[in-house]
Amino acid sequence: MSSEAGYRVAVLGATGLVGRTMIKVLEERNFPVSELVPLASPRSRGEVIAFKGREFVTEVPSAEIFEGVDIALFSAGASASREWAPVAAAAGAIVIDNSSAFRMDEGIPLVVPEVNPESIFDREGKAAPIIANPNCSTIQMVVALKPLYDAYGIRRVVVSTYQSVTGKGKAGRDALESELAGNIPEDFTHFHQIAFNAVPQIDAFTENGYTKEEMKMVNETKKIMADDTIEVSPTTVRIPVYGGHGESLNVELKSDFDIEEVRALLAGSPGIVMQDDPSARLYPMPMTSYERDEVFVGRLRPDYWHPRTLNLWVVADNLRKGAATNAVQIAELLVGNL
Repeated sequence: MSSEAGYRVAVLGATGLVGRTMIKVLEERNFPVSELVPLASPRSRGEVIAFKGREFVTEVPSAEIFEGVDIALFSAGASASREWAPVAAAAGAIVIDNSSAFRMDEGIPLVVPEVNPESIFDREGKAAPIIANPNCSTIQMVVALKPLYDAYGIRRVVVSTYQSVTGKGKAGRDALESELAGNIPEDFTHFHQIAFNAVPQIDAFTENGYTKEEMKMVNETKKIMADDTIEVSPTTVRIPVYGGHGESLNVELKSDFDIEEVRALLAGSPGIVMQDDPSARLYPMPMTSYERDEVFVGRLRPDYWHPRTLNLWVVADNLRKGAATNAVQIAELLVGNL
């Protein structure tokens, strides 16, 4: 892999919401791309993607098209990732996969750059051929948890999420817009009407009564933080907003804390913006996190009924930090290290 003229970067799922956002973030962050290779399903073949003043034609994935690709960003669903990630890796590309296909596979790093960047490389400094991008709701939570974990240790996290319809991609966004226009379908994209509603189900339920989305937060947090003792008790809810997921966290720490020290700690941590001035009605909201790459934290306060426990409110743009930006940040860690 040579960085003198940039990198040949493929984006699988280039015409979807996350794929388009990946391409946008690559351009905004001036990632060194010598050639963009947009890939999608046959129905999107031939679609033109603009990037840095040039136009690239969308193709369908094949073994041949991955030849010479340096980095491949995948966001086309778990089935496509299982089919094409091994093919791309065998052709020499480093695959950064946004689906759930490989997240819990042993030997495949699950990475949030602010939390565990070192897990990308082995002891010899070689990057893993496939790197998994965590679930959007997990990413923003662990960015906020990492400084607390390092300073105080964490016993338990109770988290309730308020997740944007764009977490279900274009179909999720279109469903809300259609319902707001008065078109109520027989089969709901979000299990029930989402307009003017809140649906306490994201993905299918499992045998233990939690949804798959909730169990992702449990299992991914343990893997990213490299600590199986952290207890995570989640409830995930879909709400009719664009642009970001909100999360209410109740975090039990292992040692005593001073709330002002915690506030300063979080404010000075990578990727976090503190918005915590109740007197000025300043706190994170999806509307103000839209199109931003940071994780916003506010409503910081002790839990007066439980010692060593604090409450905080965390918001991030799920299409950016929750997906596309995190993937590009991983790619940035590869630059100069391959």
